[in-house]
Amino acid sequence: MPGMVFSELTPVAFAARAAKVFADRLAVVDGDLRYSYAELWHRAQALAGVLDGHGVRPGDRVAVLAPNTHVLLEAHYGVPLAGAVLVALNTRLAPAEIAYILDHSAPAVVIVDASCRDVLTEALKHSAIRPAVIDSGRPHDAYESLLAGATPRAVAVTDERSLLSINYTSGTTGRPKGVMYHHRGAYLQALAMAYHAQLDTSARFLWTLPMFHTNGWCFPWAVTAAGAVHHCLRKVHPPDVWRAIRESGVTHFCAAPTVLAMLADDPAAAAPAPHPVRAFVGGAPPWPALLARMSTLGIEIRHLYGLTETFGPAVVCDEQPEWRDLPLARRAPLMARQGIANVIAEPLRVVDPHGADVPADGSTLGEIVLRGNDVMLGYYRDAEATAAAATTDGWFRSGDLGVMHPDGYVELRDRAKDVIISGGENITCVEVESALAEHPAVLEAAVVGAPHPKWGEVPVAYVMLRADASVTEAELVTFVRARIAGFKAPRRVVFGELPKTSTGKVQKNLLRERSARVATDRPDEP
Repeated sequence: MPGMVFSELTPVAFAARAAKVFADRLAVVDGDLRYSYAELWHRAQALAGVLDGHGVRPGDRVAVLAPNTHVLLEAHYGVPLAGAVLVALNTRLAPAEIAYILDHSAPAVVIVDASCRDVLTEALKHSAIRPAVIDSGRPHDAYESLLAGATPRAVAVTDERSLLSINYTSGTTGRPKGVMYHHRGAYLQALAMAYHAQLDTSARFLWTLPMFHTNGWCFPWAVTAAGAVHHCLRKVHPPDVWRAIRESGVTHFCAAPTVLAMLADDPAAAAPAPHPVRAFVGGAPPWPALLARMSTLGIEIRHLYGLTETFGPAVVCDEQPEWRDLPLARRAPLMARQGIANVIAEPLRVVDPHGADVPADGSTLGEIVLRGNDVMLGYYRDAEATAAAATTDGWFRSGDLGVMHPDGYVELRDRAKDVIISGGENITCVEVESALAEHPAVLEAAVVGAPHPKWGEVPVAYVMLRADASVTEAELVTFVRARIAGFKAPRRVVFGELPKTSTGKVQKNLLRERSARVATDRPDEP
């Protein structure tokens, strides 16, 4: 109709709205710092003014190197308000890795937390660019001084599919790729997360998930959309998480399975949470045994699945009402599945090598492919990789293998590169890892293939035990063989800590290298 005006979608709009409808409500808790949604909006606009004063123009990149502080949260609003593109840097990377990302993204400004200043200084020695640097946090908190004297600014979004942020992958091999997010996708994904998390003004969200990781699954915008409280957390330490639940009333958090395992094994877990807590787990399939353990602690787990390329969780394991009446032993495996497309996503597919949908029988393996508003624009300055990631009809190729169940729920079985082919039989590592994790002594487990002169490959397990627990290699192998086919049981079990990426993913490439050096010429099992 003539005269109608429609706004371009952008997640920044959630802060503008919150400043009006939740003006005096508590928005952010960061140590001793507390401020409202009206103050968050003012600070975000002030940051945009600071960036403008540093010469940042629409389309320029602004990097932030900081843990989960109010500064990184504000940057999710202030940087786009300046018309710029947010590049949240992984605080756990080495200086040389950060230097690569700086050179690739070429930010005009870097905002750095005091705890990361030495790393940035070293990275800049290896970098070809010379961005302006704004220090935040004591002892030299230029950030706060600049905000206090800034003229608020807000650049309107004129194209909702324009570039909002660049998130660099933390893959286990090769150079990181810059995944490009658009305003429309982040807006819709934030609404999906708020919906599936059931966030409202009574919710208190603890920042256990790094905001630098896929923009915190879009929760920096989702929590604000709901008018809930952001509880910032610089470092994940299990006693601190339990303290936040018990003393600060935290109701929601996100984590990888390894964090849940740490929480379950912490002495503070002796008593369950005093109120219902909802946790969202992603990054790897959670073991049914872990889901069962968290349930006894009063923490409801909702499994999510996605990739950096899909704005984080594109798939959610929504619990069906009839599941709640099932015994925990039957309910946990259902909840461990990856699930169905989130509320704003297109229904996902599982396809064979020719691109045809596999039967929905819960057993036929195929590649998970996704498409929709929550899929990236592409890889920054890498047209070749962008083209390789898509099928001919525009579906994003995840590289993950799974099955489609008759009820429409997808279950992840493995990364394509992680499937073990032993004597012509396919062994999915996830199945073996889940069996290992059922043992009460096992905290975490990872399984990879090792070369074998007869079978081609055989499974080797790397296991981290719970504190003060003990089990022998033979006992674990027997335990697994009682649960799954004998040929899938590990030929070797290596005890110790598991190597992980900066975002908590097990570095299976390193384990495969180790396994190649492990002798596997034991007598064949019957």
